[in-house]
Amino acid sequence: MTVKNILEVSNLSKTFGKGNHAVKAVKDVSFCIREGSTLGVLGESGSGKSTLGRCVLRLLEPDRGQVRFQGEDITFLNSEELRKRRKNMQMIFQNPYGSLNSKMTIGENVMDPLVIWGVGDQASRRKEAKKLLDMVGIRSRSLDQYPHEFSGGQQQRICIARALALKPKLIVCDEATSALDVSVQAQVINLLMNLQQEFKLTYIFISHNLGVVEYMSDEVLIMQNGRMKELSTTEEIYKYPKNTYTRSLIEAVPRMPSESELKRRYEASLLT
Repeated sequence: MTVKNILEVSNLSKTFGKGNHAVKAVKDVSFCIREGSTLGVLGESGSGKSTLGRCVLRLLEPDRGQVRFQGEDITFLNSEELRKRRKNMQMIFQNPYGSLNSKMTIGENVMDPLVIWGVGDQASRRKEAKKLLDMVGIRSRSLDQYPHEFSGGQQQRICIARALALKPKLIVCDEATSALDVSVQAQVINLLMNLQQEFKLTYIFISHNLGVVEYMSDEVLIMQNGRMKELSTTEEIYKYPKNTYTRSLIEAVPRMPSESELKRRYEASLLT
């Protein structure tokens, strides 16, 4: 069975500022994502990763290029036409607490997309919020508590529940785990992967963490100074990088020494 592309991006560019102060944040980036897969976007801070993700969703307007989502060109849709497609495109941000409305309970935060879209009544929305929170490992009896009463990992789970409220097809995860402790980060990553299998979600997973991207992604896009340096399967990128910049990134990943290397180090220590 042929898997279709859910997203096709062609020659996307975005510049901030003008004249001598212009910064080309994204320069002619092109890629496709197969439905139900994960594209990891990897690069150093300032490489244009987050700008690319926002341009894909048109949270930022690209200067030029084309974005096709589910076979439709959404590049030049007006705000009303674009709004109709928003249900199928969501974003999870780096700072979970900053993403939640601190004056609303977590139940109200999760129900907010349903309220905005006029989905169901208060009773059905509350029931759906409980279901979503249970799904991401937050006790539904916590529905009336506020964001500050939860840890960072729990807050990110709440953000994930909110992102799922409208049953989207594509989720852009913008450094969604980088602000979390390592153990909590692993829990959230596994949650995202389980939800992907259950709901056939497609992810753009933006990160500077090479290990997390390797674990999460089917394909990886490497960015430097706004440009795409390499795009291939995760195995190809990590085992056989073609670009010099990609090789330098991969070589920076801490690796567990082999058994023979550990033995060599131990024998050398006995001689000192």
